[in-house]
Amino acid sequence: MELKYVVIIANGGKSQAPVIAKEINDYLALHGIVTQVYITKDCEENIPLSIRTDLVVSVGGDGTVLYCARLVQNLGIPILAVNLGTFGYITEIGCHEWKSVFEDIFGDRERLSRRLMLRVSVIRKGLKVYQATGLNEAVVSSAGISKVVKLDLSINNTFAGTFRSDGLIIATPTGSTGYSLAAGGPIIDSEMSALIITPICPFTLSNRPLVLGSSEMITINVVEGQRTELMLTVDGQQTFDLEEGDDVIVEKSRSRILLVASNVRNYTEIIRAKLNWTGELHA
Repeated sequence: MELKYVVIIANGGKSQAPVIAKEINDYLALHGIVTQVYITKDCEENIPLSIRTDLVVSVGGDGTVLYCARLVQNLGIPILAVNLGTFGYITEIGCHEWKSVFEDIFGDRERLSRRLMLRVSVIRKGLKVYQATGLNEAVVSSAGISKVVKLDLSINNTFAGTFRSDGLIIATPTGSTGYSLAAGGPIIDSEMSALIITPICPFTLSNRPLVLGSSEMITINVVEGQRTELMLTVDGQQTFDLEEGDDVIVEKSRSRILLVASNVRNYTEIIRAKLNWTGELHA
């Protein structure tokens, strides 16, 4: 990967982020690389990215990466994700490891991980009223106090069943270690092409997570007669209020996200450490 122009996006809500961003900026300047630094305070700013951008460096946590993924989704720009704490599920590069990753890039030894993204649409009375993309998951659930909601699920226009639960999660392999995992979903290798349907606290115990091929189209219909208002949440950052009769269509996006992989640890090591798979009594 040849670097000439790099954009650094730092989470302004984390005090350490501007400091690390400046260190990266100064390091790249010494190597003759032009940089642009943005300090963000929320996940809604529309940062203009030039097509000449060779790399985006995300400085923060997994949420910052999800934000950056939306910015680069149609541009094919790789993301180098630097975590300010320990390494995360997505931000697998620690704040003291980024320099060695750049050394690999300069030596053409970097490895890119290709991640599937979701395209989520809301159809209301035959019209598309909302569309979003996400790297982790799309969630349909109650908008207020947690109440059981009733949702019809179809896969490729074939009715799959009615779910009474706290909601439904449609996750990517990248998102399989997030909300879906907390709700009882499986862990899927991050580079696989798959979609995961995970009910949230289903009323019927026979409702179980389902893994589908990435080419499938998933439709969630908001059944009439709900006892609560419902909402759609994408990556925990984008929200849309749903109405009875709405169809939420989830399918894979045409574009994939490119993440610069860690040169220190692999995916198995990451989940082993994060999930504390030690084999002891507390594992």
